[in-house]
Amino acid sequence: MTETTAHLAGGRAEETAPTMRPILHYTAKNTWLNDPNGLVWHQGVYHLFYQNNPFDNVWGNMSWGHATSTDLLHWTEHPVAIACNEEEDVFSGSIVVDHGNTSGFGTAEDPALVAIYTSAFKEGSVHQGTQAQSLAFSTDAGMTWSKYAGNPVLGRGSAHFRDPKVFRYEGPAGSRWIMVAVEAQHQQVVLYRSADLKDWEYLSTFGPANASDGEWECPDLFPLPVDGDPDNVKWVLVVNINPGAVAGGSGGQYFVGDFDGVQFTADPDSLVPTDADGNVDLRHCLWLDWGRDYYAAVSFSNAPENRRIMIGWMNNWDYANSLPTSPWRSSMSLAREIELATVDGFPRLVQRPVLPLDSGEPARTIQNMELHNSLLQLPDATPGSAQLIEAEILPGTARHIAFRLLGAPDGSAATVLSFDALTSRLTLDRRNSGNTAFHDKFSSAESAPVKLDGGALRLKVIIDQCSVEVFAQDGRVVLSDLVFPRSGNLGTDVYVEGGTATVRKLGVTSLS
Repeated sequence: MTETTAHLAGGRAEETAPTMRPILHYTAKNTWLNDPNGLVWHQGVYHLFYQNNPFDNVWGNMSWGHATSTDLLHWTEHPVAIACNEEEDVFSGSIVVDHGNTSGFGTAEDPALVAIYTSAFKEGSVHQGTQAQSLAFSTDAGMTWSKYAGNPVLGRGSAHFRDPKVFRYEGPAGSRWIMVAVEAQHQQVVLYRSADLKDWEYLSTFGPANASDGEWECPDLFPLPVDGDPDNVKWVLVVNINPGAVAGGSGGQYFVGDFDGVQFTADPDSLVPTDADGNVDLRHCLWLDWGRDYYAAVSFSNAPENRRIMIGWMNNWDYANSLPTSPWRSSMSLAREIELATVDGFPRLVQRPVLPLDSGEPARTIQNMELHNSLLQLPDATPGSAQLIEAEILPGTARHIAFRLLGAPDGSAATVLSFDALTSRLTLDRRNSGNTAFHDKFSSAESAPVKLDGGALRLKVIIDQCSVEVFAQDGRVVLSDLVFPRSGNLGTDVYVEGGTATVRKLGVTSLS
Protein backbone atom coordinates (compact mmCIF):
# COMPACT_ATOMS: atom_id res chain seq x y z
CA MET A 1 0.00 0.00 0.00
CA THR A 2 1.28 3.44 -0.81
CA GLU A 3 0.31 6.90 0.29
CA THR A 4 -0.53 8.43 -3.07
CA THR A 5 -2.74 11.45 -2.51
CA ALA A 6 -2.52 12.19 1.19
CA HIS A 7 -1.91 15.71 2.42
CA LEU A 8 1.19 15.58 4.59
CA ALA A 9 0.87 17.62 7.77
CA GLY A 10 3.92 18.83 9.65
CA GLY A 11 4.41 18.09 13.34
CA ARG A 12 2.13 16.36 15.79
CA ALA A 13 -1.48 17.44 16.20
CA GLU A 14 -3.29 18.30 19.40
CA GLU A 15 -6.12 16.19 20.80
CA THR A 16 -9.54 17.63 19.97
CA ALA A 17 -10.89 16.33 23.28
CA PRO A 18 -9.33 14.37 26.14
CA THR A 19 -11.51 11.32 25.39
CA MET A 20 -10.63 11.22 21.68
CA ARG A 21 -8.78 7.87 21.67
CA PRO A 22 -11.35 5.13 20.93
CA ILE A 23 -12.17 2.37 23.39
CA LEU A 24 -12.96 -0.56 21.06
CA HIS A 25 -11.08 0.46 17.90
CA TYR A 26 -7.39 -0.35 17.74
CA THR A 27 -4.88 2.51 17.73
CA ALA A 28 -1.11 2.39 18.03
CA LYS A 29 0.22 3.94 21.25
CA ASN A 30 2.07 6.90 19.78
CA THR A 31 2.63 6.36 16.06
CA TRP A 32 0.92 6.30 12.68
CA LEU A 33 -0.93 3.31 11.23
CA ASN A 34 -2.78 2.54 8.03
CA ASP A 35 -3.75 -0.66 6.18
CA PRO A 36 -4.42 -3.80 8.19
CA ASN A 37 -2.36 -6.65 6.75
CA GLY A 38 -1.27 -10.14 7.67
CA LEU A 39 -4.51 -10.81 9.53
CA VAL A 40 -4.29 -14.35 10.90
CA TRP A 41 -5.76 -16.46 13.69
CA HIS A 42 -3.21 -18.83 15.20
CA GLN A 43 -3.18 -20.91 18.38
CA GLY A 44 -6.22 -19.14 19.83
CA VAL A 45 -4.97 -15.61 19.12
CA TYR A 46 -5.99 -13.04 16.51
CA HIS A 47 -2.96 -11.28 15.04
CA LEU A 48 -3.43 -7.83 13.53
CA PHE A 49 -0.44 -6.62 11.57
CA TYR A 50 -0.64 -3.23 9.92
CA GLN A 51 1.20 -0.54 8.02
CA ASN A 52 3.10 1.47 10.62
CA ASN A 53 5.55 4.36 10.83
CA PRO A 54 7.55 3.42 13.93
CA PHE A 55 9.10 6.90 14.17
CA ASP A 56 6.27 9.41 13.68
CA ASN A 57 2.51 9.84 13.41
CA VAL A 58 2.38 10.67 9.70
CA TRP A 59 2.84 8.26 6.79
CA GLY A 60 6.40 7.10 6.09
CA ASN A 61 9.03 4.46 6.95
CA MET A 62 6.49 1.76 6.19
CA SER A 63 6.91 -1.30 8.38
CA TRP A 64 4.57 -3.91 9.85
CA GLY A 65 3.23 -3.06 13.29
CA HIS A 66 1.72 -5.85 15.37
CA ALA A 67 -1.10 -6.31 17.87
CA THR A 68 -2.88 -9.36 19.29
CA SER A 69 -6.30 -10.06 20.76
CA THR A 70 -8.42 -12.96 21.93
CA ASP A 71 -11.76 -11.20 21.38
CA LEU A 72 -11.14 -8.79 18.43
CA LEU A 73 -12.00 -5.86 20.72
CA HIS A 74 -9.16 -5.44 23.20
CA TRP A 75 -5.70 -5.39 21.67
CA THR A 76 -2.13 -5.64 22.98
CA GLU A 77 0.50 -3.78 20.98
CA HIS A 78 3.83 -5.52 20.32
CA PRO A 79 7.14 -4.31 18.88
CA VAL A 80 7.44 -3.73 15.14
CA ALA A 81 7.28 -7.10 13.41
CA ILE A 82 8.80 -6.54 9.95
CA ALA A 83 10.83 -3.37 9.65
CA CYS A 84 11.80 -1.19 6.71
CA ASN A 85 15.49 -0.76 5.98
CA GLU A 86 17.79 1.09 3.59
CA GLU A 87 16.71 -1.23 0.75
CA GLU A 88 12.94 -1.39 1.09
CA ASP A 89 9.77 -0.15 2.66
CA VAL A 90 7.52 -2.99 3.77
CA PHE A 91 4.10 -2.48 2.21
CA SER A 92 0.88 -4.46 2.63
CA GLY A 93 0.44 -8.21 2.35
CA SER A 94 -0.88 -11.28 4.13
CA ILE A 95 0.11 -14.19 6.38
CA VAL A 96 -0.59 -17.90 6.04
CA VAL A 97 -0.05 -20.80 8.41
CA ASP A 98 2.11 -23.19 6.37
CA HIS A 99 0.58 -26.40 7.72
CA GLY A 100 2.21 -28.59 5.07
CA ASN A 101 5.61 -26.92 5.56
CA THR A 102 5.61 -26.30 1.81
CA SER A 103 8.11 -23.46 2.25
CA GLY A 104 10.52 -25.39 4.44
CA PHE A 105 10.60 -22.56 6.97
CA GLY A 106 9.10 -24.68 9.75
CA THR A 107 8.35 -28.34 10.30
CA ALA A 108 5.33 -30.54 9.72
CA GLU A 109 4.77 -30.69 13.48
CA ASP A 110 5.40 -26.98 14.07
CA PRO A 111 4.43 -25.04 10.93
CA ALA A 112 5.81 -21.57 10.34
CA LEU A 113 3.77 -18.44 9.83
CA VAL A 114 4.76 -17.02 6.45
CA ALA A 115 4.21 -13.38 5.56
CA ILE A 116 3.94 -12.43 1.91
CA TYR A 117 4.50 -8.68 1.63
CA THR A 118 5.29 -6.03 -0.95
CA SER A 119 8.86 -4.76 -1.06
CA ALA A 120 8.80 -1.13 -2.21
CA PHE A 121 12.41 -0.82 -3.26
CA LYS A 122 14.26 2.41 -2.55
CA GLU A 123 16.85 4.35 -4.51
CA GLY A 124 20.15 2.51 -4.40
CA SER A 125 18.57 -0.95 -4.36
CA VAL A 126 19.25 -3.22 -7.31
CA HIS A 127 15.45 -3.30 -7.71
CA GLN A 128 14.93 0.44 -7.21
CA GLY A 129 11.77 1.94 -8.67
CA THR A 130 9.85 -1.34 -8.55
CA GLN A 131 7.49 -3.14 -6.21
CA ALA A 132 7.72 -6.92 -5.85
CA GLN A 133 6.54 -9.64 -3.48
CA SER A 134 8.77 -10.94 -0.69
CA LEU A 135 8.59 -13.40 2.20
CA ALA A 136 9.27 -13.30 5.93
CA PHE A 137 8.67 -16.15 8.36
CA SER A 138 8.11 -16.73 12.05
CA THR A 139 8.66 -19.92 14.03
CA ASP A 140 7.53 -18.50 17.38
CA ALA A 141 3.84 -17.92 16.69
CA GLY A 142 4.30 -14.52 15.06
CA MET A 143 6.32 -12.73 17.71
CA THR A 144 9.61 -12.43 15.77
CA TRP A 145 10.23 -12.49 12.02
CA SER A 146 13.07 -13.21 9.61
CA LYS A 147 13.14 -12.00 6.02
CA TYR A 148 13.79 -14.70 3.41
CA ALA A 149 17.27 -14.50 1.89
CA GLY A 150 15.89 -15.15 -1.59
CA ASN A 151 13.65 -12.07 -1.70
CA PRO A 152 11.92 -10.91 -3.79
CA VAL A 153 10.12 -14.06 -4.89
CA LEU A 154 7.83 -12.45 -7.50
CA GLY A 155 8.23 -9.32 -9.58
CA ARG A 156 6.82 -7.91 -12.80
CA GLY A 157 9.21 -5.01 -13.36
CA SER A 158 6.34 -2.80 -12.23
CA ALA A 159 6.35 0.24 -9.95
CA HIS A 160 2.81 -0.49 -8.70
CA PHE A 161 2.55 -4.28 -8.24
CA ARG A 162 1.52 -4.79 -4.64
CA ASP A 163 -0.70 -5.97 -1.76
CA PRO A 164 -0.59 -9.79 -2.08
CA LYS A 165 -3.37 -11.76 -0.38
CA VAL A 166 -2.46 -15.46 -0.29
CA PHE A 167 -4.71 -18.38 0.63
CA ARG A 168 -4.80 -22.17 0.31
CA TYR A 169 -7.04 -23.41 -2.49
CA GLU A 170 -8.36 -26.96 -2.59
CA GLY A 171 -9.58 -27.98 -6.04
CA PRO A 172 -9.91 -30.97 -8.37
CA ALA A 173 -6.24 -30.62 -9.33
CA GLY A 174 -5.12 -30.66 -5.69
CA SER A 175 -3.96 -28.09 -3.20
CA ARG A 176 -2.03 -24.95 -4.06
CA TRP A 177 -1.30 -21.46 -2.82
CA ILE A 178 -3.18 -18.70 -4.65
CA MET A 179 -2.05 -15.07 -4.63
CA VAL A 180 -4.26 -12.14 -5.55
CA ALA A 181 -2.37 -8.88 -5.96
CA VAL A 182 -2.87 -5.68 -7.94
CA GLU A 183 -1.39 -3.68 -10.75
CA ALA A 184 -2.67 -0.63 -8.98
CA GLN A 185 -2.54 1.96 -11.74
CA HIS A 186 -3.94 -0.41 -14.34
CA GLN A 187 -6.97 -1.20 -12.12
CA GLN A 188 -6.25 -4.92 -12.40
CA VAL A 189 -6.22 -7.84 -9.99
CA VAL A 190 -3.55 -10.37 -11.00
CA LEU A 191 -3.61 -14.00 -9.82
CA TYR A 192 -0.72 -16.43 -9.35
CA ARG A 193 -0.25 -19.91 -7.91
CA SER A 194 2.57 -21.67 -6.11
CA ALA A 195 3.39 -24.99 -4.50
CA ASP A 196 5.93 -23.63 -2.01
CA LEU A 197 5.28 -19.84 -1.65
CA LYS A 198 8.63 -19.17 -3.35
CA ASP A 199 8.08 -19.95 -7.04
CA TRP A 200 4.98 -18.39 -8.61
CA GLU A 201 3.15 -19.02 -11.88
CA TYR A 202 0.85 -16.44 -13.48
CA LEU A 203 -2.81 -17.49 -13.78
CA SER A 204 -5.10 -14.67 -14.90
CA THR A 205 -6.14 -11.02 -14.67
CA PHE A 206 -9.42 -9.41 -13.63
CA GLY A 207 -10.35 -5.80 -14.37
CA PRO A 208 -10.74 -2.94 -14.90
CA ALA A 209 -14.40 -3.11 -13.87
CA ASN A 210 -16.91 -0.93 -12.02
CA ALA A 211 -15.20 1.80 -9.97
CA SER A 212 -11.86 2.23 -11.75
CA ASP A 213 -10.97 5.92 -11.77
CA GLY A 214 -8.38 5.53 -8.98
CA GLU A 215 -5.71 3.03 -7.98
CA TRP A 216 -6.84 -0.48 -7.09
CA GLU A 217 -5.32 -1.73 -3.84
CA CYS A 218 -5.55 -4.41 -1.13
CA PRO A 219 -7.53 -7.18 -2.86
CA ASP A 220 -9.08 -10.19 -1.13
CA LEU A 221 -10.71 -13.32 -2.55
CA PHE A 222 -12.69 -15.88 -0.56
CA PRO A 223 -15.67 -18.27 -0.77
CA LEU A 224 -18.89 -17.90 1.21
CA PRO A 225 -22.06 -19.99 1.28
CA VAL A 226 -25.18 -18.11 0.21
CA ASP A 227 -27.75 -17.99 3.01
CA GLY A 228 -25.64 -20.53 4.90
CA ASP A 229 -26.17 -23.24 2.25
CA PRO A 230 -22.96 -25.28 1.81
CA ASP A 231 -24.23 -26.49 -1.57
CA ASN A 232 -24.46 -22.93 -2.88
CA VAL A 233 -21.04 -21.30 -2.56
CA LYS A 234 -20.02 -18.09 -4.31
CA TRP A 235 -16.68 -16.27 -4.34
CA VAL A 236 -16.24 -12.66 -3.27
CA LEU A 237 -13.50 -10.46 -4.70
CA VAL A 238 -12.84 -7.31 -2.65
CA VAL A 239 -10.95 -4.47 -4.33
CA ASN A 240 -10.20 -1.22 -2.52
CA ILE A 241 -9.92 1.97 -4.59
CA ASN A 242 -8.32 5.36 -4.01
CA PRO A 243 -9.48 7.87 -5.08
CA GLY A 244 -12.82 7.29 -6.76
CA ALA A 245 -15.01 5.68 -4.08
CA VAL A 246 -18.72 6.40 -3.83
CA ALA A 247 -18.37 8.84 -0.90
CA GLY A 248 -15.20 10.43 -2.26
CA GLY A 249 -11.56 9.50 -1.84
CA SER A 250 -10.90 6.01 -0.45
CA GLY A 251 -13.32 3.07 -0.27
CA GLY A 252 -13.85 -0.64 -0.83
CA GLN A 253 -15.90 -2.31 -3.56
CA TYR A 254 -16.62 -5.99 -4.11
CA PHE A 255 -17.73 -8.42 -6.79
CA VAL A 256 -19.61 -11.72 -6.41
CA GLY A 257 -18.81 -14.53 -8.82
CA ASP A 258 -16.97 -17.81 -9.30
CA PHE A 259 -13.36 -18.93 -9.03
CA ASP A 260 -12.13 -22.16 -10.64
CA GLY A 261 -8.59 -22.12 -9.28
CA VAL A 262 -7.35 -20.10 -12.23
CA GLN A 263 -9.72 -17.24 -13.00
CA PHE A 264 -12.31 -15.16 -11.14
CA THR A 265 -15.46 -14.49 -13.15
CA ALA A 266 -17.86 -11.87 -11.82
CA ASP A 267 -21.58 -12.51 -11.97
CA PRO A 268 -23.34 -10.20 -14.46
CA ASP A 269 -25.36 -8.65 -11.62
CA SER A 270 -22.07 -7.57 -9.97
CA LEU A 271 -20.98 -5.57 -13.00
CA VAL A 272 -22.11 -2.03 -13.80
CA PRO A 273 -22.22 -1.03 -17.48
CA THR A 274 -20.60 2.19 -18.65
CA ASP A 275 -22.63 5.01 -20.18
CA ALA A 276 -22.05 6.56 -23.60
CA ASP A 277 -19.11 8.53 -22.21
CA GLY A 278 -17.52 5.48 -20.63
CA ASN A 279 -18.51 6.43 -17.07
CA VAL A 280 -19.88 4.19 -14.34
CA ASP A 281 -22.64 5.21 -11.92
CA LEU A 282 -20.86 4.54 -8.62
CA ARG A 283 -24.18 4.25 -6.79
CA HIS A 284 -24.79 0.98 -8.62
CA CYS A 285 -21.48 -0.62 -7.66
CA LEU A 286 -21.29 -2.98 -4.68
CA TRP A 287 -19.67 -1.20 -1.72
CA LEU A 288 -18.43 -2.59 1.56
CA ASP A 289 -19.22 0.74 3.17
CA TRP A 290 -20.96 3.92 1.97
CA GLY A 291 -19.09 6.17 4.40
CA ARG A 292 -15.83 8.02 4.04
CA ASP A 293 -13.71 6.03 6.48
CA TYR A 294 -13.47 2.33 5.68
CA TYR A 295 -10.54 1.40 3.45
CA ALA A 296 -8.00 -1.33 2.73
CA ALA A 297 -10.37 -3.91 4.26
CA VAL A 298 -9.11 -7.51 4.28
CA SER A 299 -10.15 -10.70 6.06
CA PHE A 300 -8.47 -13.02 8.55
CA SER A 301 -6.79 -16.26 7.54
CA ASN A 302 -7.68 -19.39 9.54
CA ALA A 303 -10.49 -17.78 11.54
CA PRO A 304 -12.16 -20.47 13.69
CA GLU A 305 -15.41 -22.16 12.64
CA ASN A 306 -14.89 -20.94 9.05
CA ARG A 307 -15.97 -17.44 10.04
CA ARG A 308 -15.04 -14.70 7.61
CA ILE A 309 -13.95 -11.70 9.68
CA MET A 310 -12.81 -8.43 8.12
CA ILE A 311 -11.12 -5.28 9.42
CA GLY A 312 -10.57 -2.01 7.55
CA TRP A 313 -8.55 1.12 8.09
CA MET A 314 -10.82 3.81 9.53
CA ASN A 315 -9.52 6.75 7.55
CA ASN A 316 -9.42 8.30 4.08
CA TRP A 317 -6.34 9.34 2.12
CA ASP A 318 -8.00 12.69 1.40
CA TYR A 319 -7.12 13.88 4.91
CA ALA A 320 -5.39 10.95 6.62
CA ASN A 321 -2.21 12.70 7.73
CA SER A 322 -4.11 15.69 9.13
CA LEU A 323 -6.37 14.04 11.72
CA PRO A 324 -6.40 16.17 14.91
CA THR A 325 -5.10 13.53 17.33
CA SER A 326 -1.83 13.09 19.20
CA PRO A 327 0.44 11.27 19.78
CA TRP A 328 -1.36 8.52 17.84
CA ARG A 329 -2.96 8.99 14.45
CA SER A 330 -5.46 6.65 12.77
CA SER A 331 -7.43 3.64 13.94
CA MET A 332 -8.85 0.38 12.68
CA SER A 333 -12.53 -0.27 12.21
CA LEU A 334 -14.40 -2.69 14.39
CA ALA A 335 -13.99 -6.26 13.23
CA ARG A 336 -16.94 -7.33 11.09
CA GLU A 337 -18.25 -10.83 10.49
CA ILE A 338 -19.40 -11.05 6.90
CA GLU A 339 -21.78 -13.43 5.15
CA LEU A 340 -23.55 -13.74 1.81
CA ALA A 341 -27.32 -13.43 1.85
CA THR A 342 -29.90 -13.21 -0.90
CA VAL A 343 -30.96 -9.58 -1.26
CA ASP A 344 -33.50 -8.69 -3.95
CA GLY A 345 -32.74 -11.99 -5.64
CA PHE A 346 -28.94 -11.68 -5.69
CA PRO A 347 -26.15 -12.75 -3.30
CA ARG A 348 -24.85 -9.71 -1.42
CA LEU A 349 -22.60 -9.17 1.57
CA VAL A 350 -24.07 -8.51 5.00
CA GLN A 351 -21.78 -7.29 7.77
CA ARG A 352 -22.23 -7.51 11.52
CA PRO A 353 -19.91 -5.81 14.00
CA VAL A 354 -18.07 -7.91 16.54
CA LEU A 355 -19.20 -6.52 19.91
CA PRO A 356 -18.64 -7.48 23.54
CA LEU A 357 -20.54 -10.65 24.40
CA ASP A 358 -21.59 -9.22 27.75
CA SER A 359 -22.69 -5.68 27.03
CA GLY A 360 -24.67 -5.28 30.24
CA GLU A 361 -28.15 -3.86 30.55
CA PRO A 362 -29.12 -0.94 28.29
CA ALA A 363 -29.12 2.44 30.02
CA ARG A 364 -32.54 2.97 28.48
CA THR A 365 -35.01 0.72 26.69
CA ILE A 366 -38.05 1.94 24.75
CA GLN A 367 -40.82 -0.13 23.21
CA ASN A 368 -43.81 0.81 21.06
CA MET A 369 -43.59 4.56 21.54
CA GLU A 370 -45.18 6.96 19.05
CA LEU A 371 -43.37 10.17 18.21
CA HIS A 372 -45.19 12.93 16.36
CA ASN A 373 -43.04 15.87 15.24
CA SER A 374 -41.16 15.56 18.51
CA LEU A 375 -37.78 14.94 20.10
CA LEU A 376 -36.87 12.18 22.56
CA GLN A 377 -33.83 12.64 24.77
CA LEU A 378 -31.61 9.53 25.12
CA PRO A 379 -28.77 8.80 27.58
CA ASP A 380 -25.61 10.76 26.93
CA ALA A 381 -22.49 9.05 25.69
CA THR A 382 -20.20 8.18 28.60
CA PRO A 383 -16.54 9.31 28.68
CA GLY A 384 -14.33 6.24 28.68
CA SER A 385 -16.96 4.03 27.03
CA ALA A 386 -18.34 3.41 23.57
CA GLN A 387 -22.07 3.74 22.97
CA LEU A 388 -24.33 1.22 21.23
CA ILE A 389 -27.74 2.25 19.90
CA GLU A 390 -30.04 -0.49 18.61
CA ALA A 391 -33.33 0.61 17.11
CA GLU A 392 -36.27 -0.65 15.10
CA ILE A 393 -38.53 2.14 13.89
CA LEU A 394 -41.64 2.26 11.73
CA PRO A 395 -41.46 5.59 9.87
CA GLY A 396 -45.25 5.62 9.37
CA THR A 397 -46.26 9.06 8.07
CA ALA A 398 -43.03 10.79 9.16
CA ARG A 399 -40.76 12.29 6.50
CA HIS A 400 -37.57 12.35 8.59
CA ILE A 401 -36.23 10.30 11.50
CA ALA A 402 -32.94 11.55 12.87
CA PHE A 403 -30.50 10.72 15.66
CA ARG A 404 -28.27 13.50 16.98
CA LEU A 405 -25.03 11.94 18.24
CA LEU A 406 -22.24 13.45 20.34
CA GLY A 407 -24.22 16.66 20.55
CA ALA A 408 -23.27 19.92 22.25
CA PRO A 409 -25.19 20.73 25.45
CA ASP A 410 -26.67 23.84 23.82
CA GLY A 411 -27.68 21.98 20.65
CA SER A 412 -25.24 23.90 18.49
CA ALA A 413 -23.35 20.88 17.14
CA ALA A 414 -23.88 17.14 16.57
CA THR A 415 -23.30 14.31 14.16
CA VAL A 416 -26.69 13.58 12.55
CA LEU A 417 -27.85 10.19 11.32
CA SER A 418 -31.12 10.63 9.43
CA PHE A 419 -33.51 8.61 7.30
CA ASP A 420 -35.58 10.31 4.59
CA ALA A 421 -38.73 8.28 4.03
CA LEU A 422 -39.46 9.99 0.71
CA THR A 423 -36.13 9.15 -0.91
CA SER A 424 -35.41 6.00 1.16
CA ARG A 425 -31.89 7.21 1.91
CA LEU A 426 -29.90 7.03 5.12
CA THR A 427 -27.48 9.92 5.66
CA LEU A 428 -24.60 10.35 8.10
CA ASP A 429 -23.84 14.07 8.34
CA ARG A 430 -20.70 15.28 10.13
CA ARG A 431 -20.64 18.83 8.73
CA ASN A 432 -21.52 20.25 12.15
CA SER A 433 -19.97 17.47 14.24
CA GLY A 434 -17.25 19.53 15.96
CA ASN A 435 -13.74 20.02 14.64
CA THR A 436 -13.92 19.81 10.84
CA ALA A 437 -11.53 22.65 9.96
CA PHE A 438 -8.29 20.65 10.07
CA HIS A 439 -8.73 19.72 6.38
CA ASP A 440 -10.93 21.18 3.66
CA LYS A 441 -12.12 17.74 2.51
CA PHE A 442 -13.28 16.48 5.91
CA SER A 443 -16.64 18.24 6.28
CA SER A 444 -19.13 15.96 4.53
CA ALA A 445 -22.44 14.10 4.53
CA GLU A 446 -22.65 10.53 3.22
CA SER A 447 -25.81 8.73 2.18
CA ALA A 448 -26.87 5.26 1.07
CA PRO A 449 -30.08 3.70 -0.28
CA VAL A 450 -31.97 1.73 2.36
CA LYS A 451 -35.02 -0.40 1.63
CA LEU A 452 -37.42 -0.90 4.54
CA ASP A 453 -38.36 -4.43 5.61
CA GLY A 454 -42.05 -4.70 6.42
CA GLY A 455 -42.06 -0.96 6.84
CA ALA A 456 -39.27 -1.08 9.46
CA LEU A 457 -35.93 0.67 9.68
CA ARG A 458 -33.44 -1.32 11.74
CA LEU A 459 -30.23 0.28 12.98
CA LYS A 460 -27.19 -0.74 14.99
CA VAL A 461 -24.98 2.29 15.68
CA ILE A 462 -21.63 2.22 17.47
CA ILE A 463 -20.21 5.57 18.64
CA ASP A 464 -16.65 5.34 19.94
CA GLN A 465 -15.12 8.70 20.91
CA CYS A 466 -14.17 9.81 17.38
CA SER A 467 -16.09 7.44 15.11
CA VAL A 468 -19.58 6.41 14.12
CA GLU A 469 -20.31 3.05 12.45
CA VAL A 470 -23.86 2.43 11.26
CA PHE A 471 -25.18 -1.03 10.35
CA ALA A 472 -28.62 -0.75 8.77
CA GLN A 473 -31.11 -3.49 7.93
CA ASP A 474 -29.11 -6.21 9.71
CA GLY A 475 -25.86 -5.17 8.05
CA ARG A 476 -26.97 -4.95 4.43
CA VAL A 477 -25.95 -1.28 4.37
CA VAL A 478 -23.02 0.16 6.34
CA LEU A 479 -21.89 3.77 6.82
CA SER A 480 -18.66 4.61 8.70
CA ASP A 481 -17.29 8.07 9.43
CA LEU A 482 -14.75 9.66 11.73
CA VAL A 483 -15.96 12.60 13.81
CA PHE A 484 -14.10 14.91 16.20
CA PRO A 485 -16.56 16.42 18.69
CA ARG A 486 -15.55 19.18 21.06
CA SER A 487 -14.89 18.28 24.66
CA GLY A 488 -18.14 17.75 26.56
CA ASN A 489 -20.25 17.05 23.47
CA LEU A 490 -21.96 13.84 24.60
CA GLY A 491 -25.67 14.44 24.00
CA THR A 492 -27.88 11.89 22.24
CA ASP A 493 -31.47 12.22 21.04
CA VAL A 494 -33.87 11.10 18.32
CA TYR A 495 -36.44 13.29 16.64
CA VAL A 496 -39.24 12.88 14.13
CA GLU A 497 -40.42 15.42 11.56
CA GLY A 498 -43.31 15.54 9.12
CA GLY A 499 -45.66 13.06 10.78
CA THR A 500 -45.80 10.16 13.22
CA ALA A 501 -43.31 7.32 13.59
CA THR A 502 -43.41 4.36 15.97
CA VAL A 503 -40.32 3.34 17.90
CA ARG A 504 -40.97 -0.38 18.04
CA LYS A 505 -37.86 -0.90 20.17
CA LEU A 506 -34.77 1.10 21.05
CA GLY A 507 -31.91 0.45 23.45
CA VAL A 508 -28.84 2.48 24.42
CA THR A 509 -25.91 0.63 26.01
CA SER A 510 -22.41 1.61 27.14
CA LEU A 511 -19.60 -0.64 25.92
CA SER A 512 -16.10 -0.94 27.28
